[in-house]
Amino acid sequence: MTKTNRPRFNPEFKVECAQLVLDQGYSVREAAEAMNVGKSTLDKWVRKLKAERGGELTTGKPITEEQREIAELKKQVKRLEMEKDILKKAFSSLDVRQHERFALVRKLKGARSIKDLCKVFQVHRSSYHYWSSRKKNIKPEKIKQLAEVRRIHGLSNGSAGARTIATISSTEGLPMSRYVASKRMKELKLVSCQMPAHRYKKTGNEHLAIPNTLNREFTVDRPNQAWCGDVTYVWTGKRWSYLAVVLDLYARQVVGWTMSHSPDSELTTKALRLAFEARGRPKGLMFHSDQGCHYTSLKFRQTLWRLQIRQSMSRRGNCWDNAPMERFFRSFKTEWMPSTGYQSFTEARPEVSRYIIDYYSRYRPHTFNGGLTPAEAEARYKLAS
Repeated sequence: MTKTNRPRFNPEFKVECAQLVLDQGYSVREAAEAMNVGKSTLDKWVRKLKAERGGELTTGKPITEEQREIAELKKQVKRLEMEKDILKKAFSSLDVRQHERFALVRKLKGARSIKDLCKVFQVHRSSYHYWSSRKKNIKPEKIKQLAEVRRIHGLSNGSAGARTIATISSTEGLPMSRYVASKRMKELKLVSCQMPAHRYKKTGNEHLAIPNTLNREFTVDRPNQAWCGDVTYVWTGKRWSYLAVVLDLYARQVVGWTMSHSPDSELTTKALRLAFEARGRPKGLMFHSDQGCHYTSLKFRQTLWRLQIRQSMSRRGNCWDNAPMERFFRSFKTEWMPSTGYQSFTEARPEVSRYIIDYYSRYRPHTFNGGLTPAEAEARYKLAS
């Protein structure tokens, strides 16, 4: 049995039909036949229009423009009342103390009346006026603390935090807890600015013993001609873990990877050996990486020598020399890895494996391959050769 669709009429049409009866003297039957609507339907429209003209509230959606505007205004008022109630409950849940409410009233009194602000923040006007006109007592102890905090902070070149300031102050004869020191720092708008760690200048110099042989030639003719590698960090619950990846530049296929709690040469060597065995021990291969110590170490370079792989290195501080790897890690962290990391190493490892082996290799289209996945691009190369 097929379901029949009931005809739908807009409010303007309903009003026009009802006006034929109320304003032009037609009977309900005559108007219904002329407008091709049901008699009972038109009769309902007539009664509704008559009631709305008389200012009565009717059920259902109104048909006159005035009543529609009133309904819309009521809807907006209801929404505003709901938002006000939500904000009121949210403000109450913050446990804002009375003196903080008074401070908010004083801050906003230029834009709104004190009466309205006191009503919104649920404080008495008399209490606010008493609070704002009270005498501010000078506390010598607080002045000493402020002066001492400022002095010690300046003495440390802006690097001392509340704990350090409290310790120095107490040692020099003015007892102060770190909580008091923190409060005084906030009042003085001081922050702890630790000296930044040493950073190497971006000189762009090549490694003394390993040249940049690849020289950004990221497009190669065949698989197993040039690989690149890098290491990134992944948060795993309570500590950082490290992911080492080896990428074949031909189709941007990941050929080897491993994870560890230490970013050392053991990690990078394992990833390289796994890739070398998985690809059938290819000959005439080049491996490119940055100048990280896990790639310049004796152990890693000896592994390359035993496997007869030429080594190439980026210039110092130049991430563009290893752009394919940087792009891979960016895709992994923005497309797959949760923004807060993983709960544990046990959770992270299978998820990384699922991204690399399954999603990235088999399903994710790669722009470099013309929209093909890395696995499909390599499969087509094998068929063509």
